[in-house]
Amino acid sequence: MLPYGRQSIDEGDIEAVADVLRGDWLTTGPAVGAFERALEGWAGAPCVSVTSGTAALHTAYAAAGIGPGDEVVTSPMTFVATASTAAMLGARIVFADIDEESVNLDPAAAEAATTARTRVIAAVDYAGRPADHPALREVADRAGALLMADAAHSLGSTLGGRPVGSLADVTTFSFFPTKNATTGEGGAVASTSPALLERARRFRCIGLVRDPAEQRYPDEGGWHQEVHEFGLNYRLPDLLCALGTRQLGRLADFKARRAALVARYGELLAGVPGLRLPAAARGADPMWHLYAVRILDGRRREVFDRMRAAGIGVQVNYIPVHWHPVFADLGYRRGLCPRAEAFYAEQLSLPLYPGLSRSDQDRVCDALLGILG
Repeated sequence: MLPYGRQSIDEGDIEAVADVLRGDWLTTGPAVGAFERALEGWAGAPCVSVTSGTAALHTAYAAAGIGPGDEVVTSPMTFVATASTAAMLGARIVFADIDEESVNLDPAAAEAATTARTRVIAAVDYAGRPADHPALREVADRAGALLMADAAHSLGSTLGGRPVGSLADVTTFSFFPTKNATTGEGGAVASTSPALLERARRFRCIGLVRDPAEQRYPDEGGWHQEVHEFGLNYRLPDLLCALGTRQLGRLADFKARRAALVARYGELLAGVPGLRLPAAARGADPMWHLYAVRILDGRRREVFDRMRAAGIGVQVNYIPVHWHPVFADLGYRRGLCPRAEAFYAEQLSLPLYPGLSRSDQDRVCDALLGILG
């Protein structure tokens, strides 16, 4: 089965992990700091590494102080964790519709969804295309809310020349194998706010306070540590950070290869009846994470099944979050975000990853053209 996305691992990546295995530190060692510094170069802001993209979202919301009574405005066109991690902290999720062209959170819809209880507006950079963060910044400022970016798809992207990790108050990344760079499992939180980043750092380390200057009882002894606020063990180990640092060194090549594949898809599939290609990312230099086409005329299920039967691992990204039973049981109903729901009904992700060969891409397009007839 040809996958829709996969990791790109070379011998240098393997050797970087082996070097850690030969050393003294498997976790909480020097490879963690090296990875976070390398990531800052791409994110444009200091970073704290964590164990997954979901952990990054949970950590970011916790660092922002989200809790019961707060509201988080976000897009339904994302993986469920963008919303569920805030809901687990007690927040009420308010879904706002997407922009038809970019598939990102529509600033006008986000503004209409804000209330006096809005604490966070969480945008999602769908498929690697940055959301309209300048417009969303104005919405967040008027609402007195923090602007958050779920950049799981967009590490390596820029908007107006600025890297995605510098556009919002806090940004989260994912390093799952299908993402733009991988640590196997992993994520990170980026922010230009030292206070928010310190809260994130403590949260990912069980809330431990080890600095005597910040402890309530600093004279207990050299072993002493305290917990002032609850946290979790979300520490990313040195083994995975070593892989991540090596992957970040290859990220520019990954970006160029993804861009070439996207351009070639555009050439091979231009003008095909029953097919709508993704719009260009005006004003942005995206790291294309997904090649998300729309299958028209109610044929998405048929095309999905027939492509899978042909050994081509197409995917659907994503089920609108408010459709999941866990949100339906809370009272959310279908029809809440009609543009996102219409997009979902037609969306199909074609294979896209740096190792995708021209012959495999030809195979994808030939199969799709044969089905659409």
